[in-house]
Amino acid sequence: MLETSAESPAPVRVVSTALKEYLDRLGPVWIEGELSEINERTGMAFMRLRDTSEDMSISVMCHRSVLAPVSPLPANARAALAQEGLFSDSRKSPLPLLPRKVGLICGRNSAAEKDVVENAKRRWPAVEFEIREVAVQGAAAVVEVSAALRELEADPLVDVIIITRGGGSFEDLLPFSDESLVRLASSCQTPIVSAIGHEQDAPLLDLVADVRASTPTDAAKKVVPDISEEISLINNLRDRTRRKILSMLDLENQLIAGLLQRPVLKDPQVLVSARREVVQALRDRSHRSASSAVAMARDELLHMSARVRSLSPQATLDRGYAVVQLLDGAIARNPKTLHEGDTLRIRLALGDIGATVNQSGE
Repeated sequence: MLETSAESPAPVRVVSTALKEYLDRLGPVWIEGELSEINERTGMAFMRLRDTSEDMSISVMCHRSVLAPVSPLPANARAALAQEGLFSDSRKSPLPLLPRKVGLICGRNSAAEKDVVENAKRRWPAVEFEIREVAVQGAAAVVEVSAALRELEADPLVDVIIITRGGGSFEDLLPFSDESLVRLASSCQTPIVSAIGHEQDAPLLDLVADVRASTPTDAAKKVVPDISEEISLINNLRDRTRRKILSMLDLENQLIAGLLQRPVLKDPQVLVSARREVVQALRDRSHRSASSAVAMARDELLHMSARVRSLSPQATLDRGYAVVQLLDGAIARNPKTLHEGDTLRIRLALGDIGATVNQSGE
């Protein structure tokens, strides 16, 4: 029996030796489970066995030579999930600009939690968190992380969920490649940010998450904006808007000033004055044209009157001739047609006189 206390702890080598002796006494142990993850790395094979009846799993590590007789190896869960499209970019959702609450799944009293919260509040002091502290390695990690993820997904005020833990060995990060956890994350409607381990670590949760952050600090930068940068951006946009408006006003003022310099605006009567001159000129032309037409018509009328007058019987009368007419107005031409006692009308140049035939013509 290994006896230890806070005052008398056992060295690591003693505990390790005791565990080895205990396991050696167990003898061969056969385990049945679903092989949900298998990775070969630096001569070692890392696997995860999952209980199909309960949401529990254990990590297994062995030398690659142990798996040499097994050919072919079971298909890697990563390839199967990729074929189903769980890692496709089309399934990923954009992060909200300013979330109402940030869900945070992290280890208990972990440095990752501190990094996320402090950096997020430094960037946006009013940010609110809904934190779930869970086991982030070991057999209970998948169960506790999954339960926390379901709780935060059901919270309507949580607009984004960060799943984070610090760095660790490959086997420490295996829970974040568990198939059940990966499938649960892919089914969530709330955007998920994965910040597991360091830049070189790549658990499957990174591939299915909507956004991958290289570190917990990077996750904080991705979920909330920097208030100083936003204020600077707003000030720049406001200055650009002011300059644009002032430029537009200057342009319009110049246009108005140019219009005011035009004669029509300096003296609005110029349009009337210019048209008055045109109307006056047209009127004068009309008067001259009408006068000329009247004069020509008068001359023509005088000429025609002279011609008519020269052909008129009056002209003959004016020369001393007379026109003898019967009572019915007919002109007496032949004296033989006249009889004694007939009444005649004699038309002279200056008037008419009556006459009676006293002698018939021969």
